[in-house]
Amino acid sequence: MTEQPTARDPRSPSPSEVGPVLTVADLHVRYGGSHVLQGVSFDVPATGVTALLGRNGVGKTTTLKAIIGLAPRSGRIVLRGKEIQDEPTPRIIRAGIGYVPEDREVFGGLTVDENLRLVDPDLGVDAPIVGRLFPDLVARGKQRAGTLSGGQQQMVSLARVLLRTTSVLLVDEPTKGLAPKLVTEVADVLAEVARTTPILLVEQNLPLVRRIADTVVVLDAGQVVHRGGAAELVADADLTRELLGVSMRREGVA
Repeated sequence: MTEQPTARDPRSPSPSEVGPVLTVADLHVRYGGSHVLQGVSFDVPATGVTALLGRNGVGKTTTLKAIIGLAPRSGRIVLRGKEIQDEPTPRIIRAGIGYVPEDREVFGGLTVDENLRLVDPDLGVDAPIVGRLFPDLVARGKQRAGTLSGGQQQMVSLARVLLRTTSVLLVDEPTKGLAPKLVTEVADVLAEVARTTPILLVEQNLPLVRRIADTVVVLDAGQVVHRGGAAELVADADLTRELLGVSMRREGVA
């Protein structure tokens, strides 16, 4: 499949030309006797997509949960220059962090429109951003979310978060378990969203990372072991295999 353009508009400043929207500094998470995150530090630029990569179990999802206060943590978390590590989760969300969890968490007994009206009671599927990015959801507005495919439920989860004004979007493995066609559709949406809202993305699909990510942060055993450009990492087969234990040749195409 032909590679699509990356998410960032070439007229926009590169991630290195503006300050970070989110800074994570010396982040630690402990569960009982397990030291899951051990001093994780990185920045999320104010533009584009930052991919958080690593083998299974290295702390990627825990990092996202720690940022929004769903995991016990210590360290500094700075959103647009303001420290938020001592704030409760609802205040962190209201401050401008959107979170799309790995398991989507749609309300299966509610319709698509009702799921969206939990965030925007006045518009639901009639919200302009839904019509622009998720036309299929408009057509399925009266369908119960529990009867949707995995990819359609992922779109509901994304749309629900995007109905709020966000400074940065945290997205956890949005293409996990999806068919290739749906992977491409989710990638298209994320690429479009990233034109205006920076994204911190946990993802295993390296072709998708190559397509839409600007920068990468790689975790191993609860620590950051690599930071750099996404294109440079996925172009280096030896480094990719060393850090992630995978080869591009084995990955699906986004």
